[in-house]
Amino acid sequence: MLYTLYIVVPCYNEQEVLPISAPALLQKLKSFIAAGRASSDSGILFVDDGSRDRTWEIISRLHESDPHVHGISLAHNAGEQNAYLAGMFTAVQKADVVITTDCDLQDDINAMDGMLDEYEKGCEIVYGVRNKREKETAIHKNNAGIFYKLMKACGSELPPEHSQYRLMSKRAVEMLMDYGEVNLFIPALVPTIGLKSATVSHLRTGRVAGKTNYSVIKLIRLAVEAVTSFSAAPMLLISLFCVLCGLLTLVSLIAMIVVSVKTGTFHVPLCILAAVFFVGTGLAGGMRVLGEYLFKNYIETKHRPRYHIAEKTD
Repeated sequence: MLYTLYIVVPCYNEQEVLPISAPALLQKLKSFIAAGRASSDSGILFVDDGSRDRTWEIISRLHESDPHVHGISLAHNAGEQNAYLAGMFTAVQKADVVITTDCDLQDDINAMDGMLDEYEKGCEIVYGVRNKREKETAIHKNNAGIFYKLMKACGSELPPEHSQYRLMSKRAVEMLMDYGEVNLFIPALVPTIGLKSATVSHLRTGRVAGKTNYSVIKLIRLAVEAVTSFSAAPMLLISLFCVLCGLLTLVSLIAMIVVSVKTGTFHVPLCILAAVFFVGTGLAGGMRVLGEYLFKNYIETKHRPRYHIAEKTD
């Protein structure tokens, strides 16, 4: 059975990488069409996430030169997660199958063959998982490992080493549309859909051009967003930390009393300082985590739109 395939590719300030990645993705799509694995009305949908460079201009030119290329431009920078949603929710109006991937070609596009194999076997969600990371620092690799372990500890079903590279059937995307929350981390949200799934391993390489838009601060924010959007475990950990601080304070007080009795000198200032330090640290940490959850509830109650589409190539 011939199906319509759409490859969704969010872009943010990617004028340097698009002239390289777009032809590669287009060639991959046409190979599927030529092999009879996808219909001729399949396409690539580039999502310009409020770029400040020539990204939209390049997407528009690509559309004019090849009808398989489509694009939407968001009215403002809505963030990577919302850009993926905008692309998937737009593409699913025409597509039977949607594959999402980054614009930098760090994830091997040849893994799409394996994804389609799994789809044809009946899987409606296929996760691309990295079996090796090339050209990444040891610190980045270790941080990634810690993140996936943390997500697992928090009860998430996020597959290890999976990010945004995945295949979803039309039904899976439509089910994802039922989720109305604003605080999103799609890789961990998709497994909660519950449809039959599989994984396909691939190599992660360096960017083909341009610079990454993810700084260390942005990666930390993404990790915080992911954890707090899917689990209350941080609140439990902070609660345990506060209990530990209280116990340490109690032990310190007892030790100071014993020492004071033996020496005949009672160190009141040190006692007060220890109590304030431990209790203050615990309370401050607890308030920080509680504040994160309260802020998310504040955002959710506003029911703001996730994104607005300013322009379309079609």
